[in-house]
Amino acid sequence: MRLIPVDRLDLPQLASFAKLTDVNLRRVQEPKAGMYVAEGSKVIARAIEAGHIPQAVLLEEKWVEQVEPILAGHPDVEVFVGTAAVLEELTGYAVHRGALAAMIRPQLPPVIDLLKDASRVIILEDIVDHTNVGAIFRSVAALGADAVLITQRCADPLYRRSVKVSMGTVFQVPWTRLGEWSETTEQLHAEGFHIAALALSDYSVDLDQFAAQQHEKIAFVVGTEGDGLSRRALGSADTIVTIPMRAGVDSLNVAAASAVALWELRKR
Repeated sequence: MRLIPVDRLDLPQLASFAKLTDVNLRRVQEPKAGMYVAEGSKVIARAIEAGHIPQAVLLEEKWVEQVEPILAGHPDVEVFVGTAAVLEELTGYAVHRGALAAMIRPQLPPVIDLLKDASRVIILEDIVDHTNVGAIFRSVAALGADAVLITQRCADPLYRRSVKVSMGTVFQVPWTRLGEWSETTEQLHAEGFHIAALALSDYSVDLDQFAAQQHEKIAFVVGTEGDGLSRRALGSADTIVTIPMRAGVDSLNVAAASAVALWELRKR
């Protein structure tokens, strides 16, 4: 590997790792620069296995031996090595997993490519919490949905926190961003999907009752943590579905609710 000691923090090659705790800055910079940051050797390995290309790596010296075989197919990647204190000063937080990789962001596939062979997809409308996005991807990978479709204002699945919470499953689950609801509805219906929106409504159907209808193709829509689904999303739904609750509780965290729904609607 091309090991480069970090003796100064103003190197241009280190810009992708600087002050990662500033979420607003990352939201602006990552998509524009076509980069994202993978944290930890296991996550970096999963990203590379998925075909993603590392541009630079930052790590503590004690992690060099573990990371070296992961980068075997990328011998020209610059690997910057520093102490834990140097890494924390550069990134703005304690890098507990000891290794960060600046990865080139892959081009997202067209929506239609993900729908062609799918029978279960989940749509995330404007979910802004990166932890929830990562948790939903992990549930999708575990419970067998085919793809995740996200709206333009939804949090980035490749943001460091999302990747970490997902345990790297954001690299194995197909996903892409959607256009307007009118276009999305048309695409889903053209491919034979029944659109089910998770929301509280006087016209909602209990989840277990909806599952018993055994629709061949289902697009399940979940909404932002505070306000839930938009009127456009609800208006596009063929069925509004709710999870029955006890003890006066009217809702679950969106990641928990998604897991429940994915389990109930899993392909049998």
